[in-house]
Amino acid sequence: EVVSVAISSVPPLQHCAPRASIQYERMDGDVTMRCGSLDSDASVTWKVNGTDVKAHHREEGSRLILMEVDLSNNGLYSCFQNPNGERRDQINLRIGTSPREPTVTCRSNTYPKGFYCSWHLQHPTSIPTDFDVTVLHNQESLEVTRDVVHKNRCHVLFPEVFSSYPYRVNVTAVNALGKASTTITFEEINIVKPDPPERVVATPIPSNVRRLEVTWNSPSTWPDVEIFPLKYFLRYRPLIRDQWQHVELTDSTAHTITDAYAGKEYIIQVAAKDMEIGTWSDWSVAVHATPWMDKPQQIPFTTEQEPLLGTSPPPPSRNRSSVRTPTLTPTLTPTDPLHH
Repeated sequence: EVVSVAISSVPPLQHCAPRASIQYERMDGDVTMRCGSLDSDASVTWKVNGTDVKAHHREEGSRLILMEVDLSNNGLYSCFQNPNGERRDQINLRIGTSPREPTVTCRSNTYPKGFYCSWHLQHPTSIPTDFDVTVLHNQESLEVTRDVVHKNRCHVLFPEVFSSYPYRVNVTAVNALGKASTTITFEEINIVKPDPPERVVATPIPSNVRRLEVTWNSPSTWPDVEIFPLKYFLRYRPLIRDQWQHVELTDSTAHTITDAYAGKEYIIQVAAKDMEIGTWSDWSVAVHATPWMDKPQQIPFTTEQEPLLGTSPPPPSRNRSSVRTPTLTPTLTPTDPLHH
């Protein structure tokens, strides 16, 4: 009696739903789906996501052939054997493309500890794509650690400092439809680029209507600013003008602007660079400040527009020992990163 109860509790085999398989196919091609292990001439009915197949197609026995597929053909396809309507197979169709060569960049913002490499595909594949990364230095393979936050980034420790041997990084994109690789080669001195300076603060100086005191911190990601010091590049302008003024400072995290327009709001940014190698960081987050004003001025209501200043700001003071003539071209736009 116990055995008969156990047997009756098992559902009939024909009611067990078949597990859906995943079928990847190329964009713009024709796709053939087969109804499980049924004979090719078996009579079946196909459905997609529970409804009739309306896409351009034809049926040949138990096979469904979709013509010139695109992403709209994605879906769960089911086939039912005629005449009893038993479901015999399920196919999860995913349309995509094989990957093209990924774009790869490498940078050291933690010099001399290590560097990281990032990659992306300029053309999406629309299906899951993995990336294999290898790094060689002096004919030795280096350990690669994948980033826990950024899925398309990895980290590598420098095996030595001041190495003259180049690094060779290969990134291969792989999916069900194909693969493609990109290899780049570089020397360590060419990828050093600090993060922007942090905590930039601009403060008016009491009773000085043309001065602003600017301070900042070196980037917290830079491991040792004492052994590997940074230099800084400061740019500032009043909001009423488009032209930036620039000051390069050596091993200093403060500067006093002495040629500000009285009563005018300024925008200020700072960038950083290793003293000897690499490239300039991106600009820091912009801060705004206005020089000291002795008394708030009551501006009467008028319909006349205030005339624009017609002269350029006076040049910065040259008697500061920490100020040098900028080595970079002063034609940078407010949103451009710094270049050599």
